[in-house]
Amino acid sequence: MSSGTGAATAPAVPHRLGHRAISLGAANAIDYAIQFLLPVVLVRYLTPEAFGSYRLLWLVAGTVMAVVTQAMAAGLFYFLPRSGDEEKRLYINQALLYLSAAGLIAACAVSGWDPWLPRNVRELSSNGALLPTFVMFWVVASLLDLIGSTEERVRWQTRTIIGLSALRAVALSAAAVLTRQLEPILLTLLGFAIFKFALLLAYVARYHGLKGPFLRRRAFTRQLRQTAPFAFTGALYGLRAQADQWVATALFSVGMFASFSIAALLSPLVHLCRVSVQQAFLPSISRLEATGDLRGMLELNSRGSVLAAALLYPVLVFAFVFSAEIVTIIYTSAYVAAAPVMRIYILGLIALVIEPATLMLLLRQGPFSMRLGALALVLSVALSWTCARAGGLAGAAVGSVTAIYLEQVGTLWRISRCTGIPWRHLQDWRSLGLLLLCAVLAGVLSWVLVSRVPAGFGPEVRVAAGGVLLAVAYLALVAVCGLAGRLRGPAAQAMRREVVSGGAARCD
Repeated sequence: MSSGTGAATAPAVPHRLGHRAISLGAANAIDYAIQFLLPVVLVRYLTPEAFGSYRLLWLVAGTVMAVVTQAMAAGLFYFLPRSGDEEKRLYINQALLYLSAAGLIAACAVSGWDPWLPRNVRELSSNGALLPTFVMFWVVASLLDLIGSTEERVRWQTRTIIGLSALRAVALSAAAVLTRQLEPILLTLLGFAIFKFALLLAYVARYHGLKGPFLRRRAFTRQLRQTAPFAFTGALYGLRAQADQWVATALFSVGMFASFSIAALLSPLVHLCRVSVQQAFLPSISRLEATGDLRGMLELNSRGSVLAAALLYPVLVFAFVFSAEIVTIIYTSAYVAAAPVMRIYILGLIALVIEPATLMLLLRQGPFSMRLGALALVLSVALSWTCARAGGLAGAAVGSVTAIYLEQVGTLWRISRCTGIPWRHLQDWRSLGLLLLCAVLAGVLSWVLVSRVPAGFGPEVRVAAGGVLLAVAYLALVAVCGLAGRLRGPAAQAMRREVVSGGAARCD
């Protein structure tokens, strides 16, 4: 492949990486907050059966996205930063063509033509074409979630994330308030998916033009070879993340499943925070890998982990300590059974502040990731099923948490072997450990003090007081430990390394 222009050869802008991460993180946090509040509205206007069907719809959509998208959108992080204008257009067009075909396949899989489709999925809509059409457009439009970040148009991406999130929440809330029926909500979702698809086409037309080249066999083969192993790994990860929900569906009542699905409400927050940081850093990490600077690549990845941990650890500890109060406030006391499940999930989410999957992508370690993901999926299902039968609803989450740690440890071990860099240098373990310790100590302090509040004040007062106390204690402990300086120090070293290598970046 020839040397590209633009982003492929332009030096990195290291002083902007932190701003990009903060911008994407803020946008995704707003998106999470909006989508977090949406079910709070829906549950108050829909019947339990309709709300359960709504949760099942997104479980089906999430399973479809995990299986058919094959990481084509995320794979653009590898190709676009090192490609010229024509090559960028080619890779984007090929991703669109692939996702269109995948969307059609997914639509057939969730249609009435599928004889193996579960009965409760068939009953999601009285209109047999509505669900398949929504799934088809949702799959293709998923490219819009990343395409701006892959080309380092962070401002455009953040505006799009916030705008689409607000539009979706307002439209669905209005449909629920006005009709109190599931069918209008599904129609609204379909309209939103079509609008998102149209916006994707508008982006491509503006920045690249709706023109060829559309497909080149060698380039498409290379694109598939680069993404397919990690697509399969991502599919395994997605199925594993959803397997415990299917286990809960199979073993417990619909009401208990609703509580179980609520317990995972923090998972999107962790995912979005981690992805926001990595999307800001990944183009620069890709350029460093292209020049062979593996140590610089790992330093930037480590910096992203510390930033994610600094934001997420106090939130996770707060949710762990006040899980029962949080569930009661948001979903009423009828769903308080979700609290123990939430605590188990949080133990797994702590490990997810580290994001080694992108390093495995750049190091071309797809086959290993596939084998590890398959092992984690089997282990997750077996443990969830066994523990759920023995320990009840909370046991269904044990398999997922165990598999998270298996994958994280196995992936980091493989990265160490491939790069020749010792395990202790892969991440800033000291900073991560101190941040977690500060968050835990702050959580214990806030819980001890809040436990003295009389029960008559209600969960709202306990949560508000606990949040303020935890935040103040956490910031104070971070300052005492000198972590603010440690957060800046590794960044400066990593950024200086990229300044040296960024101007010489070129495509293979």
